[in-house]
Amino acid sequence: MVDAPEWLGVYLRGVAMGCADAVPGVSGGTLALITGIYERLIAAVTAIDPDRARRVLAGVRPANLPDARAAFLEMDGPFLLVLGAGIGTAIVTVLRVVEHLLEAAPVATFGFFFGLIAASAVVLRHEVDLSTPGRKGAAVAGFLVAFLVSGYAAGALGDGLAVVFLAGALAVSAMVMPGVSGSLVLVILGQYERMTDALSTFTDAVIGAVSGAGTDALVEAAPPVVVFCGGGVLGLFTVAHAVRRALAANRAATVAFLVSLIVGALRAPIVEVGRVLEESGSSWSAVAPRFGLAAVLGGAIVILLDRYAGAIEY
Repeated sequence: MVDAPEWLGVYLRGVAMGCADAVPGVSGGTLALITGIYERLIAAVTAIDPDRARRVLAGVRPANLPDARAAFLEMDGPFLLVLGAGIGTAIVTVLRVVEHLLEAAPVATFGFFFGLIAASAVVLRHEVDLSTPGRKGAAVAGFLVAFLVSGYAAGALGDGLAVVFLAGALAVSAMVMPGVSGSLVLVILGQYERMTDALSTFTDAVIGAVSGAGTDALVEAAPPVVVFCGGGVLGLFTVAHAVRRALAANRAATVAFLVSLIVGALRAPIVEVGRVLEESGSSWSAVAPRFGLAAVLGGAIVILLDRYAGAIEY
């Protein structure tokens, strides 16, 4: 039987992962590696299959409770629930702060994101092997995907719930991959600010409903969050599995693609700052010191994290 201190440790690891995934550039998967739970996390996620899920759901009937409990333990359900609670707590809290920063100091905030992303690519450079044409092609493809999508996705994809579903599928699957942040995927897709606002609105609506203010606001705020989570469930059990298979089949090419994806994503915060400057009528020369200082701070955090963690391995 697992004691309370161990479950607290799992919860706090989830908090660390959630904090990482709430900001573009630092991967929750990397934090899972650092804190020693990555292999258990992947084993638990890949243990979830339709048959076990069906057995757990069948537990609504008292006669099926023993089998449902067994299936839940086979998926390491208690671990996933406690870890997920920590991740959720951190994401809600950190994104609330980020929402305020994006409103109060957007240039510095995007500069901080730029530093996080750039330093993440730097600390992962030792993982990249471009010794074959295939690996070079994968690297070019990863860079081009992120670079071309960044800055165009928000306008091209629109803001429908189908886009939110896709964003959830890709972002949540990225959360369990070392080196790639779920929030970075949202930045590339132009959905980061939108989902930050949506989650804050939903959280306020939940608090209001619990406080007796009615459920109208909750019903109105729920669709994007529910659809995003639905996409996340699909992504976690499809995209994430596909990436793991790709790493097993051709690790070098897959890593080259993922790290180059990070490099290409550096365009995203630059584009966002450009939009802010266009709306405010300011210029790059006026904000460059703020952007640069924030970028240095973000980069320093990742470098220190990498120094603590040691070599990051997939």
